[in-house]
This record gives sequence, structure tokens and C-alpha cells, in this order.
Amino acid sequence: MTAHPEASRSKQPLERTETDDLTTAELFDLFGDKYTRRVYEAVAEQPRCGRDVAEAADVSRPTAYRRLNALRDAGLVRTEMSICEDGHHRERFEAVPTSLSVSLDENGIDAMVSVSG
Repeated sequence: MTAHPEASRSKQPLERTETDDLTTAELFDLFGDKYTRRVYEAVAEQPRCGRDVAEAADVSRPTAYRRLNALRDAGLVRTEMSICEDGHHRERFEAVPTSLSVSLDENGIDAMVSVSG
């Protein structure tokens, strides 16, 4: 049985508070994954439930939820729970307002994401 490439990433969750900033390494590690970029773009476009994120990002639901959880742990996505008329609950994901700064110089690349939630 061959592992799907999107399932082969095992990352430690980022322990972060809303006032922390992502380091350059954390930022590149997180957004170095094409599935994470697609998922983030989907929620940055508009708040969505997990199923809608998966559809908009063209990824499986488990992949969407893994990436959404990583983005939430990094402070880049927040969730809101709502109760539907049928009694089921639904989690809605939205991008947190962020500021991204990237600089290149003779010493390399420096990137910073500041989260203002």
C-alpha cells in the first residue's frame, strides 16, 4: 500500500498564543506545503466550514482538517461553532487578520507573520 503524499507529513503542532509571531522557519515550514497554501487561500477568501474548505481547496476532508488545525495552532485561522436547525453543530473557519513581512539581504531570508486577532 502506497502512502498518499499529503498524508506523509507528520509535524508537531505549534504551541502559540495570539500575541506570538511565527518565526521564519515556522512560516516556511507551514506554507511550504501546497495543501496548506490551498486551504489557507480558501479561508482567506471567505469563512467556510471544513467540507467547503476541502471542496474549494480541492483536497480531501481529512487533509483539509489537518491543515486547518495546523493553521489554527499557528494563530492564522480561528473557528466558530454554530448549531444548525437540525441540531448538528458545524465549525466555521476564517483567516485571522495578519501582517506578513519578508526581507531578503546578503544574510538570507527573514520573514515574519504578525497575528492580530
